[in-house]
Amino acid sequence: MIAIVGGGLAGLAAAYRLQRRGESVHVYERAETVGGLAATYETAGDPIEKYYHHLSATEETIVDLIEELGLGDDLRWPIGGDAYYVDGVVHPLDTAWEIAAYPHLSLYDKFRLGMLVLGVDVRGGIPSRSSYERLEDYEDVPIRAFVLEHTTRGVYEHFFEPLLDAKFGSRKDDVSAAWLLGRVRFRGERDLLRGEPLGYLDGGFGRLTDALVDAIGDENVTTNASVTDVETAEDAVTGVGVAIDGERRRVDADAVVLATMPDVLEGLTGYQCAIEFQGTVCSVVSLSESLTDTYWLNIADEAPFGALIEHTNYVDESHYGGEHLLYVPKYVQSTDDEVWQMDDEAVEALWLDGIEALFPDFDRASVNWIRTARNPKTAPVYERGYLETVVPYDLSDAMADGVYYAGMGTRAQYPERSLDGAVVAGFTVADRISG
Repeated sequence: MIAIVGGGLAGLAAAYRLQRRGESVHVYERAETVGGLAATYETAGDPIEKYYHHLSATEETIVDLIEELGLGDDLRWPIGGDAYYVDGVVHPLDTAWEIAAYPHLSLYDKFRLGMLVLGVDVRGGIPSRSSYERLEDYEDVPIRAFVLEHTTRGVYEHFFEPLLDAKFGSRKDDVSAAWLLGRVRFRGERDLLRGEPLGYLDGGFGRLTDALVDAIGDENVTTNASVTDVETAEDAVTGVGVAIDGERRRVDADAVVLATMPDVLEGLTGYQCAIEFQGTVCSVVSLSESLTDTYWLNIADEAPFGALIEHTNYVDESHYGGEHLLYVPKYVQSTDDEVWQMDDEAVEALWLDGIEALFPDFDRASVNWIRTARNPKTAPVYERGYLETVVPYDLSDAMADGVYYAGMGTRAQYPERSLDGAVVAGFTVADRISG
């Protein structure tokens, strides 16, 4: 039997593929429900994820899995509108005409930014499409220096810097240019006449985790189950200790897949990972009326949150009983962050104050409910030299034969974490075990 620690998407994907290869598996999830960062809240209609999710066109593995599980007809690709809030004005940035009209970049700024997005290096006056092929070449390049060399100061100061402040805060100068290039490549499928199509599953991505559990079998998934130790003999896995509803038991296992954060990996095996993570405080606000006309609003002005993401400008509010649903997130680089230290009521009051400052006509009476989730490790800080810290999928040489890792510290979640990366990590480990 193969024990899988973690019932998030990576763990469930690993279990699914292993079982299809004829392996006996069991998933142990510490929380009350599976899904990890894709867990949901109830609404007046369909559930909604606690943390915002969508798919980009480059996420092919998860799309194939959705098709394989019979959900392909319910995967939609609506346009995910983007805009930038600058000096009190919302500037839509979806179509070529809207980008051309954006007043905070010069025509030359827009040309250089456009070439970078298209993957064309125009330094020296000779366009090249090969300069950005190997992200690894930019692993040790500071992101600011890269943007200044490959675009313009205006592009850095008026476009990228506010985004980096929102994404990485005080750690922005540690981030490598490889992350930025990977991000551009990851989100590069834009229709210049309409905007960027983004994938969403009717009813939410909880349907995907439910379908995986159904395929794996409820009897092979245990929640409220904490794996307490990995047992080995003669440098090979022999079993795991599990506390289920507080009762500890030993389970025989031929291998263990740790689909967890690296700190859990270290606690169970002693493997030390140098990747640093940042957390997120994220609220879902239910409104009786829409706040904006866009899905993803980046904010250059002063605000206590990093962005405003109005889900029901992307997926119609009719799916949610007419509720307008708005994500209000903030990345935190440390649990010492002032917002992290606040209780939910204080966080929610701060968010509403911030929304009101940006949109003076906002009516607090339109708020139906607010629910807040927080996680101290939702994404890596993709600092320079990141690839040297990535955790191998197969830890047989480093730990013991039969120890595998499929968590967020894998190569699959580089240069940007994603739902697709979780599936890729789970499948890759399954292939290593049963291939």
